[in-house]
Amino acid sequence: MPEAVHIGRNPSTGPDLEELMSLVARGDQQAFATLYDAVSGPVLGVARSVLRDPAQSEEVAQEVLTEAWRTATRYRPDRGTVMNWVLTLAHRRAVDRVRSAHAAAARDEKAARLGHTPAFDQVQEEVETRLEREQVRRCLRTLTELQRESLTLAYYRGLTYREVADMLSTPLGTVKTRLRDGLIRLRDCLGVSV
Repeated sequence: MPEAVHIGRNPSTGPDLEELMSLVARGDQQAFATLYDAVSGPVLGVARSVLRDPAQSEEVAQEVLTEAWRTATRYRPDRGTVMNWVLTLAHRRAVDRVRSAHAAAARDEKAARLGHTPAFDQVQEEVETRLEREQVRRCLRTLTELQRESLTLAYYRGLTYREVADMLSTPLGTVKTRLRDGLIRLRDCLGVSV
């Protein structure tokens, strides 16, 4: 009984990848199965060396082998061996996967930073505070000298009504009246509703 003949197979060196690629380019599925068996291990090795993650390496290897099937007509023997062509595809795809992962991580980090921005605009807050202070100063200028002096001692210097009365040598009742009247005028000037 004659021995089965294998196309392009040299028992000592394995299948002839150039011949297999030529057949794959013409849509030969059996040739692709043989090519797949010959190159899948090295393709996975290249993907793993770049990605380090076994699951992603397997995904990339499958993508590369599918691409080799779809683009077999693009292979040019004058530019290098089939193995080099397929391994170059594997390396490029693995590097693309790493770049994609880094870009996604950078986008996530940027989104996280934007999510931690203050709930208020600091410049706007400072401007509003400055305007409010200026409005309070303007309204304080509308008070009588005695009202302004009493309010300044009580609210800006933190003195009690008794301490204000002692400091101004004025009866406590008079200080209380000045403060009440001054606060009413400030409220009206600032447009604060009670």
